[in-house]
Amino acid sequence: MKQTAPDSPEITNRIPPNRKRLWLFKGIAVLLPFLVLVLVEGLLRLFGYGHDLSLFVEDPQHKGYWVMNQHASERYFTETENATIGNFEPFLKQKAAGTLRIFVLGESTTIGYPYMHNGSFHRWLQYRLLHEFPDKDTEIINLALTAVNTYTVYGFAKELVDYQADAVLIYTGHNEYYGALGVGSTSSFAHNPSLMRLVIRLREFRLIQLINAAVSGIRKTLSGDNNDLRENLMKRMAADQQIAYESDVYQAGIDQFKTNLNDICQVLSQKKIPVLISNLVSNEKDLKPFISAPGNGATSAQARYELANRAYAAGNFAEAKKAYTQAKELDMLRFRAPEAVNQLIQDVATKYPGVTLVDTKHTFDEHSPHGILGQETLLEHVHPNLYGYALLSDAFYNALKKRQLLPAGREHELSFAELQQHMPITAVDSLKGAYEVMILKEGWPFNVPMPTEEKRTKTVEEELAGALVVKQITWPDAMNQLRDHYLKQNDTLNALKVTEAFLLEFPNDPAFYTQAAKLCLSRNDNEAAVTYLKKAFRLANSFETAQPLFITLLKLDRPEEAMPYLHYAAAHNQTQFSLNELQAFVQQLIAVKGQFEKDSTNVKLSNQLAAGYLKFANTTAANKYIEKSLQIDRKNPVALGLKEQIRAIKK
Repeated sequence: MKQTAPDSPEITNRIPPNRKRLWLFKGIAVLLPFLVLVLVEGLLRLFGYGHDLSLFVEDPQHKGYWVMNQHASERYFTETENATIGNFEPFLKQKAAGTLRIFVLGESTTIGYPYMHNGSFHRWLQYRLLHEFPDKDTEIINLALTAVNTYTVYGFAKELVDYQADAVLIYTGHNEYYGALGVGSTSSFAHNPSLMRLVIRLREFRLIQLINAAVSGIRKTLSGDNNDLRENLMKRMAADQQIAYESDVYQAGIDQFKTNLNDICQVLSQKKIPVLISNLVSNEKDLKPFISAPGNGATSAQARYELANRAYAAGNFAEAKKAYTQAKELDMLRFRAPEAVNQLIQDVATKYPGVTLVDTKHTFDEHSPHGILGQETLLEHVHPNLYGYALLSDAFYNALKKRQLLPAGREHELSFAELQQHMPITAVDSLKGAYEVMILKEGWPFNVPMPTEEKRTKTVEEELAGALVVKQITWPDAMNQLRDHYLKQNDTLNALKVTEAFLLEFPNDPAFYTQAAKLCLSRNDNEAAVTYLKKAFRLANSFETAQPLFITLLKLDRPEEAMPYLHYAAAHNQTQFSLNELQAFVQQLIAVKGQFEKDSTNVKLSNQLAAGYLKFANTTAANKYIEKSLQIDRKNPVALGLKEQIRAIKK
């Protein structure tokens, strides 16, 4: 008897049509929910519901630039009204050749709270590199946010790897318990990093955003539990306010940090992006524990703190430091990172070749009395004061140097003392930070009463800082009013400081560099003027910038540098004065100067240089070579005659 194969056409054709339809319906039934979800997601996007949560978006104000997306943090916050917004620092979509591009990741300390703007450590670093490398372009893009932790840092790190980073600077770890999705925060619902990351990824979908908004709205309606935005974010985010040392929740925070930190370093290392990660600092001496276990036993943070104070008063500083550290570790309200976090940071720096430890803790120890951190460098529990932010920037700067990540050809290395002296932190910025901290400390968990207000007329700086801290005016408005005030008083030093603050805030606007250069020239600070004019010219070539630039460079006896700008000015000259004679003179000057450098005892050449400069009324450079001539021959008649001409001009 003939047998038919089971999969032969004959058998297939014998399957009843109703069974085929049944399998079809089953397939449709399985796929239908997914098709509906895709359709709903598409419709939500089509009608503009929800937000794109990408890290970067095209900058609407600067064509060809990326900028941080103001909605990027929403995927990390269960309650989107708690979601924080960071800096908007545009950077070119296509990085220019020779540009050093640095991204900064972290939390509130990293963004510069409470000063923000130019108080942050990355702006101190930006200012320093601008003046040390005036011919180089450096982009430092700060992606830090307040109230976040390593979940956010990891998410941002994964995205920024495609944006031509030359280095990533990281300062994070204090918010691991109460930051967004932290194990002790109001937004936490699991201690499993893999599950949390899945939720973060799902929040990118508009349908999930809709469901989250609906659930949140229903919950608030039923419970009457609306977020009081007048409460500080610290209180709104902290759910588990008593996390005992080495408890399960404590360990979950450590494990969370370890997992995320390792993955951050792995992601960046795989792309061969250098990572500089700082260990953490916190107030040891001048902040009593927030919440202590009852009694005076071994687990009492308050008992250890009192012991530390007694040891400090007795001059036993080693014992005091140990006890202060123990008090911090036992503090049950975990707004300060445990020592285990710093150990994990050190571990990843050892584990990954591309990761460098920035030993900020050592830097702060060195600049604190007896190596114990307190109010000398910190405002409250973890945020540095302006001196502290300067130290933090210095620690990263030295690490960048050690890794040889800075450009070659430094013209002048700014010392730390010079950085502190010249950094454009205005009085308004400083006062705003002080007021911000007073407001913070008035609330939970500090509960420090606000100081009694002095009955006196406030200064302009105090009025502007007060208006700024309560958001009556914006930072640019405050700075504009402050600069106008200084200019009316003919206070060019402080007017310059405000203008420099502007150019750090808006580093791609050439107008602020030219304004700063004019103020520098009015103060005879020609070196700084050249730095600002060069940057302005790179951003936007113009005759108005080239002209003062070549004039100032000639005044500084740098004709080789002046020549390209002189050529540009001559080619784009719209004045009635020809620059042809000056071009010929500068070319000749360069040749004579080259001869003099080879024969520095030739008084004829030094006189020739002095006479040439004097012909174009450049008395500064002329006098330089007259002095060289007189050093060679004190009675040289030509040099003495040229000196008399300068005296006559100055009269």
